Amino acid sequence: MSKKETAPKDRNATVWAIEPHTSAKHAILRHYLNAWFPVLSSWSKRVVFIDGFAGPGSYAGGEPGSPELALRTLLDHGHATRMKETQFVFIFNEFNTERHAELEAHVDKLSVEHKGWPKNVVVKVHNDNFKTVAEQILTSLGDDRMAPTFAFVDPFGYKDVPLELIARLMKYKQSELFIYWDANSANRFATGNIVDEHFEALFGTDEFKNAPPAGDANRMPFLHDLYRRQLAAQCGFRYVRSFQMVNSGNRTGNYLFFGTRSLKGLDKMKYAMWQVDPTGNFRFSDMLNNQAVLFDVTPDFTVLEDALLLEFSGQTVDIDDVVTYVIEFTPFHAGHVKMKTLKPMQAAGRISSPNQKRAGQFPPGTLIAFP
Repeated sequence: MSKKETAPKDRNATVWAIEPHTSAKHAILRHYLNAWFPVLSSWSKRVVFIDGFAGPGSYAGGEPGSPELALRTLLDHGHATRMKETQFVFIFNEFNTERHAELEAHVDKLSVEHKGWPKNVVVKVHNDNFKTVAEQILTSLGDDRMAPTFAFVDPFGYKDVPLELIARLMKYKQSELFIYWDANSANRFATGNIVDEHFEALFGTDEFKNAPPAGDANRMPFLHDLYRRQLAAQCGFRYVRSFQMVNSGNRTGNYLFFGTRSLKGLDKMKYAMWQVDPTGNFRFSDMLNNQAVLFDVTPDFTVLEDALLLEFSGQTVDIDDVVTYVIEFTPFHAGHVKMKTLKPMQAAGRISSPNQKRAGQFPPGTLIAFP
């Protein structure tokens, strides 16, 4: 089957040219799995990776798709030998028949390249809709055999991703979700009474019908916040964070949502987001105190400084409380706190410490006094 370069908007194409936002999603996935695999394998004897909309395996220019990136992240990992006692199950699903054929051939080629999969690696390639495959996974595993699962759900549009089904896949407490949310479709159709059945499945509620009318500035925030709340409520995620994909016209294209019950997982995901170099075609953004924070190579840490002064005003708190706040409630990660933010704040006289042994150093137990 020839790999003919096709415009990305042609959703019937078998293989197409990779788009900048797809490259970004894949880079995030690779960075995150590099941390997730060793952490989960350190205590679990089975780890599951699900790619619900896997595509053809590679793009028109030969760039690897998400299945290859996930496999190589494990197989080429520096700690691969330490993880050999854990079984890794990779489940790749592609509904389109032609793309599925390409995907199978691509995965087979990778297997040959590695002279077969290691004994602790299981790879399954499905050709069905996501709902059917998810039901099969749940049936085959059952409640007593569920394992930590990372679900990468990257659909075209808003169909075939019912929240109720995702919640069942994410039942195991160490499971996490990384999902692409088609904000433009939600904004377009939410109150149109055209695709209500799909939207009720997507949101797990019919509250989307209460969105402000088209053209209202509050419409998109309403739908975004509803989806975030529903992910938390129905999937049981303690932490749900969204990341805006901002295009070259400085407009929000769509969102990536990450759901987890682990503060460490949330921190690692934000770290992965910040590792992706922005290009002229896209950037990632998040909000902090109504200010946009761009995930740029030169972050504006004054936004974080101001947020910390506001949050802890008049208090003396432990350094761990500051770091936890940053991870849980801001777009920044733990590595941004001490040297990037607190040290300059102390040098500028914006904070002090009653028990610090050396200025600019913040070991465990350090107390931070905020004016």
